[in-house]
Amino acid sequence: MIRQVSALFFLLPLTAPASAQTAAIDLLDLTHPGLEAVAAAQAAGDEKMAAEALLTYYRQRHNVVCPDMDPVQTSPTPEERRWADEGMEHRFFVHSGYQPSYHYGDDIDWQYWPVKDNELRWQLHRMKWWVPMGKTYRATGDERYAAEWCAQYLDWIHKNPLADYREEEACDWLHADNVYFAWRPLETSDRLEFQIHQFLCFLPADAFDAEFLLAFLDNYHRHAEHVMGHFSASGNHLLFEAQRLIFAGVFFPEFRDAASWRARGVEILNREMGKQVYDDGMQYELDPHYHLESINIFFKALRMMDANGYRNEFPAEYLATVERMIEVHIACSFPDCTTPLFSDNRRHDTEMLRTIYRQWAEVFPGNEAIRRLATEGHEGAAPDYFSHAFRTSGFYVLRNGWDKNATVAIVKAGPPAFWHNQPDNGTFELWSRGRNFLPDSGCYVYGGDKEVQQLRNWFRQTCVHNTLTLDNRNLEKSESRLIQWRTEPGLTTLDLENPSYEGLTHRRTVWFVDERFFVILDQAEGEAAGQVALHYHLVECEPVEEASKCTVTTRFGDGNDLAIRVFGAQPTTMERREGWVSRTYRQRNPRPSYAFTAKKEAGHTVRFITLLLPGIDGAAVPRLDATLHDGYIRVKIDKKRYKLEY
Repeated sequence: MIRQVSALFFLLPLTAPASAQTAAIDLLDLTHPGLEAVAAAQAAGDEKMAAEALLTYYRQRHNVVCPDMDPVQTSPTPEERRWADEGMEHRFFVHSGYQPSYHYGDDIDWQYWPVKDNELRWQLHRMKWWVPMGKTYRATGDERYAAEWCAQYLDWIHKNPLADYREEEACDWLHADNVYFAWRPLETSDRLEFQIHQFLCFLPADAFDAEFLLAFLDNYHRHAEHVMGHFSASGNHLLFEAQRLIFAGVFFPEFRDAASWRARGVEILNREMGKQVYDDGMQYELDPHYHLESINIFFKALRMMDANGYRNEFPAEYLATVERMIEVHIACSFPDCTTPLFSDNRRHDTEMLRTIYRQWAEVFPGNEAIRRLATEGHEGAAPDYFSHAFRTSGFYVLRNGWDKNATVAIVKAGPPAFWHNQPDNGTFELWSRGRNFLPDSGCYVYGGDKEVQQLRNWFRQTCVHNTLTLDNRNLEKSESRLIQWRTEPGLTTLDLENPSYEGLTHRRTVWFVDERFFVILDQAEGEAAGQVALHYHLVECEPVEEASKCTVTTRFGDGNDLAIRVFGAQPTTMERREGWVSRTYRQRNPRPSYAFTAKKEAGHTVRFITLLLPGIDGAAVPRLDATLHDGYIRVKIDKKRYKLEY
């Protein structure tokens, strides 16, 4: 329940800016079907009647839909209801990493920055509590939510004017002008999309009168034109901005500029799909989170256009590329629907993913793999392969099945990427029988002042990934080359190398043996000298360590453990180090991390053999042994022997 805060919104301006009262109707094409009464009133010079006719038009309009928002059927989740009620008190939900919400003042301070994390300042201007307020208004009929939203909306316009915008001049974000936070194109585009939801929810409200409608339309048009003139240069920001500009042009076709917004958005998405999506279907930032986001950008634009009769503006290959991207996402997912924490990825809610799969299935009804995930396995079928190589993007999947008892390793070793990518080539995660034993580190935060940036930098270090370093330094180059990918019954082989440092190439060969366990040969070659370390980072647990044998074993007590043993071709030491894993923004858990270190002389090669044996009883670990020979490795697990050539 909300507190008695009905007086709060009277602290805020309730009158639309005078410019909006006269300008908004001039932005419309009054020859658009349905606007005849508006045009007649405007021609007669009766602006008030024209505004009232326009409000009636929108309240009666039924030929434009937003597939993501049905205001009649919508209702807030308990969490959204909390955000709405807190928003009534100006305690705004801005970011899930900062809870409980901060209070932004009775007289809202839109420049308040309680923690110098850039995301907290930028995302304030996405107003994530406004749609929950709209849902709560629709569910309860309580006019206080609508009145407060209208007041906050006008207050934001008043206190965040759009001044001359040249982001390249912002430089130091800690001292940048407010306009670079309030009007960054990404946030501006976010408002283009979600103010559609707010419009639909609040349109019947008493507070949403004709005067407010004009202010809303004037502000909305300003948003779309700002995006048109300030697109990001590349990456997912550009995709978001194009998709949301399409939303603006589709949902408000009455604007004179609507057709040009749609056309520009479609042109950008078609062009960028060719640039940002590799031929194997992976988005070029090499980040599972932004790969999924990019799928949904392309998909949502298609769905919005389709729902309103514009689908033919996308070519057939657009649809085929979206489907291929979805198939990559499925292949690079574990059986519990999670994806590796590579780069700036984070854990996604399974039910949220199910909802997305169901939406995908509506557009791709013939794709059995999508349908299987959309129906939680009741219909459809798993892909007709297990292990798979995405050679261009450098994602390699080694698996023995698709169900919850499967064993899956996903290796990341691709070309140079962009800001969200981390210096982690060669890293991997290992999932077996419902447990991710070797999760990557995640990202924790994005960026901000010195303290926040240090936290981000810690999680980006090469040494906190499951790969190899020289003198604990970050990789100087991330440009892996595939040497060999071979699948045959009982053995999958992955062989690749990365020019990690000046004078040192890291070659990593991975064998998935008997579709049961993994053998890894790491070789550090070249003229560089120093301390070479092989890093492994376990899931949260208290393992058994045998440093003298370079061995560590989990002990979960459920018959599903992992044994790691490292054999060095030279003297090798094992050391436990600081370890953290972050699956959610600003949340981290300690975990055991290990470095296996050897000294490298100039011109010599350091070699490590690692045995990874999942799915065992940690209290009764088989005897493990491995020896390196010229061109092959001999492995022994209890009495069973293997010969692996390299």
